[in-house]
Formats: sequence, C-alpha cells, structure tokens
Amino acid sequence: MSIDRAVFRFAGFMVLLSVALTYYVSSYFMLFTIFIGLNLVQSSFTGFCPAAAFFRLFGLKAGCAFK
Repeated sequence: MSIDRAVFRFAGFMVLLSVALTYYVSSYFMLFTIFIGLNLVQSSFTGFCPAAAFFRLFGLKAGCAFK
C-alpha cells in the first residue's frame, strides 16, 4: 500500500466517523468534519499532509501525491 492510498483511506474513515459522531453524539463534531476537509484542501495545494508524514514513519512507500 502506498502513502496516497493510506491517506485517502484514513481521511475517508475519519469523515465517516465524524459524521456518525455528529449524528449520534453532538452537532459540534461537524467542526471535526470541517477540519478534515480543510486539511485535504490544504494538502492538495501544498503537498504537505500530517497524516502522510505519519504513515511515512511506518515505512509506507511514497505514491504520486505525497513524495
């Protein structure tokens, strides 16, 4: 698995988790969903993603997006 796929999988899981928490716990978890979205937009412009750096520590190989 490449870093790109790991980041996409992790982001998708976190969005689904935050939507579930918004529905079942509190509407304030929508802020978490907004944070995830802003982080994805920021990483598309800069190429820097904290999750990609984290996955790199685990030895995942770089893909096309996060080198």
